[in-house]
Amino acid sequence: MLAPFNDSSNATKKTRHRHPTQQQYVDIHCHCLPGIDDGPATIADALALCCRLVDDCITEVIATPHQLGRFTDCNEAAQIRQAVSLLNEELRSHNIPLTVTPGGDVRVDERICKLLEADKILTLADGGKYLLLELPQEVFIDIEPLLVELVSSGIQPIISHPERHPVIAKQPNILLKWLERSAHLQVTSASLLGDFGLSAQTAAWHLLSTGWASFVATDSHDTVVRRPCMNTAFERISIELGPAAAQLVCIENPSRVLQGKDIASAPFANTRKCINDRISSSF
Repeated sequence: MLAPFNDSSNATKKTRHRHPTQQQYVDIHCHCLPGIDDGPATIADALALCCRLVDDCITEVIATPHQLGRFTDCNEAAQIRQAVSLLNEELRSHNIPLTVTPGGDVRVDERICKLLEADKILTLADGGKYLLLELPQEVFIDIEPLLVELVSSGIQPIISHPERHPVIAKQPNILLKWLERSAHLQVTSASLLGDFGLSAQTAAWHLLSTGWASFVATDSHDTVVRRPCMNTAFERISIELGPAAAQLVCIENPSRVLQGKDIASAPFANTRKCINDRISSSF
């Protein structure tokens, strides 16, 4: 059980409000649950991160703690659901206008379909339709057989931050056959801003400008190093690819995941072919 949060600081006690003209985002990838993975260590840290999410114009967030990989045999579905429920109680008591739903950042594993059936790992928003799939960073694995198995089971895989994988960043065409297997791609907002280096930044913009990426998410872990920056990413996408592109990947498609609806494709693909040539000087 989480200990009650008794901090009386203004950062969490004041009611947060948004201007009615601000964009409102759904974040489908965020490590905001306290004491469960490499996200916030305490409830105070979690509430501070949630305040930053609100300040970043995010209204709803899917909590996606790591599952499998080095978190095998912990962070199971029931534990995550309970942690989400407790965090939502704290958010309400501190007047923080953010709603959290359960999910997982699931490391590639041949047992995934069986673990889904056993209710050990979570789909996004616990909706049974979309699974956030994390690739191992240390090695490249062709996940086509897993994608086929997931899709045949009625699960649509969303591959998290492929632009940050060292092999994919250099050879993004690797992703084409995964896309043909009904996989979706999610890039990290901070990658678009250069926080993960030039290689990840260039790859992220390539995935957006080609229409391959369907989502932008924060993958936030804290308020400093892995902070939310969705609103800044939205503004940059609006400038580089147009407002419709920003609306699609930052608002519409994330909302569709939350609601269990089908993902919309990008009609703006390839409209800015020169973006990679200008990325270094633009940011």
